Order: sequence, then structure tokens, then C-alpha cells
Amino acid sequence: MSFFLYSAPESNVSWIPAVDVVEEPGHFLVRADLPGVDPKDVEITAEAGVLTLRGKREPVKRDEKVGYERVERVAGTFVRRFTLPDTAQAEAITARQVNGVLEVTIPKQPKLQPRRIQVQAA
Repeated sequence: MSFFLYSAPESNVSWIPAVDVVEEPGHFLVRADLPGVDPKDVEITAEAGVLTLRGKREPVKRDEKVGYERVERVAGTFVRRFTLPDTAQAEAITARQVNGVLEVTIPKQPKLQPRRIQVQAA
């Protein structure tokens, strides 16, 4: 599989979601953990052979009257980039978010089958 993390410096990134990339017979599947991220706050682009997942998680509104508080979940923007394999059909990519997990499906191009050419008698 030739699916690689694409490293590019991003100065305004607050956190980086965990991602799994799986190759299946007919497609690639990218799963990103995005708990607490509204699907409308996620942008997915495929351009020049690079898949980009970008978005933001809004901070949780806190009640200032509560005496003790501990916040470990990071809010803010995220970006993940991946180099798409040559076999990816970028124009057919689909995405859905289920239970806080973003699933991006990248179909593979069908393999070209050799075409048999009939020789005609003269």
C-alpha cells in the first residue's frame, strides 16, 4: 500500500486526531477519531494527490459556578494530510461520521484488463 502521511507544518493546529488507514480489495478506508466534532465543522479535500482532513472542535461551555474543574480534551483546529496512492479515484471519495469516527472511503480505480485483439485475415 502506498498511502503515506504527508507532513506539512501548520502553525495554527491545536490537536491531531488519531487515524487508521486500511486497504481493502476495492477501496482504501481512512478512519479518524473526531469525538465532539460536529460534521459541519469538518472539511475534506483531495487535490494534487493529497487528501486533507481539516476541522475544529468547539470548546465545551463551562459553568463558572462549579468549584472544581479538570479539562483534558483539547479544543481548536486540526489538520491531517495523506498522499493518495496512484490507484485512488479522488473524484469518487465519500465520507460519513458515525459515533465520533469519521470514515473516508477512497475507491480504487478498476484494474485495466488486457484487451484481446482479433487478427483479421487479408
